[in-house]
Amino acid sequence: MNNCFILLASGQSKRFNSNKPKQYIIYKNKPLFEHSIEKALTSKLFKKIILVVNNKKQINQSFPKSVIIIKGGKERSDSCLIGLKYIKKFKPTNVLIHDAARPNFSIKLLKNLVKSLMKNKAVIPTIDTKDSIKYRVKNQLFNLNRDNCFLTQTPQAFRFNDLYNLSIKQKAKIQDEATLFIKNNLKVKFIKGENLNSKITYKEDIKTNKTYFGIGFDIHRLSKGRKLYLGGLKIPFHSGLKGHSDGDVIIHSIIDALLGAMRKKDIGTLFPDNKIKFKNIRSPKMLKPIIEMMNKNEFYVNNIDINLICEQPKVSIYRDKIIKLLSKLLNIDSSLINLKGKTVEKLGLIGKEKAIACEVVVSIIKYE
Repeated sequence: MNNCFILLASGQSKRFNSNKPKQYIIYKNKPLFEHSIEKALTSKLFKKIILVVNNKKQINQSFPKSVIIIKGGKERSDSCLIGLKYIKKFKPTNVLIHDAARPNFSIKLLKNLVKSLMKNKAVIPTIDTKDSIKYRVKNQLFNLNRDNCFLTQTPQAFRFNDLYNLSIKQKAKIQDEATLFIKNNLKVKFIKGENLNSKITYKEDIKTNKTYFGIGFDIHRLSKGRKLYLGGLKIPFHSGLKGHSDGDVIIHSIIDALLGAMRKKDIGTLFPDNKIKFKNIRSPKMLKPIIEMMNKNEFYVNNIDINLICEQPKVSIYRDKIIKLLSKLLNIDSSLINLKGKTVEKLGLIGKEKAIACEVVVSIIKYE
């Protein structure tokens, strides 16, 4: 079945009250919109994923070829129609329309929506309202029966041809695509949505609790005949760092800093240097279980600040590559990582190019 996913991320976010549009703010280590793309990709349900934005230059991330970025319109409904017209050439069977402001839906919901389209032309997730609802008509107020009220969410799923034919005829602004079916007295299938799939509208919708800090430090001697790895990057150099593992002082310091922030002891406890199985282990493999530990405990990186202390090699030459690789290894946005190079004015082992050291400070947070 040919499914497409359209992610609407071209809004102006006026109610969010920020200099940066809401869809680009960092939320749980990534720009808000990227969470939806990542889940759509992971689901493997979609032939094409269309990201509709107001300014393509604001997208700094790289995505697989199945993700296509296009420019949207003035209103939400305009952007949706632009997306529908674009994917028409791919002859999709179904299309899911989603708002970038809802990053917390599950892949299970995506699968339920697509499955329901086998017997329905429009499938909309809903949740019950928790609040008492009032309705105003001129100067009169009415209480609505909460048992008969529900809230609609996105993604909303449709047979492509049905939605496309309704959309090209619609002139007035609409709030969501389900409105097109309801206005035309067409059947809509409502399925159970998810309470966590709430829309981020105001800054207050993104809440954090206590911030935790950690400090990491590592130093290794340089040894000829070994490969030099810094931040996971193999760097051409006359010597490599001597150690039980690959001696990557940057990753080792990050590991210790993250463990410290989580109050989980230190790198030597997890990877003792008297264990043969850790002999010559690559540091990215050591970092992986730390990231899994963070995810399990719902910690998110707020900031990583790195001081690489050495005379050579020059950090400025490799900074961008190291940061890019670290962002991939940590699965966080590169804007959360800072890397500085420091020398020791030719003093001591480091000054004589016989050792390299690193110190790292991290802050991590938990979202409510």
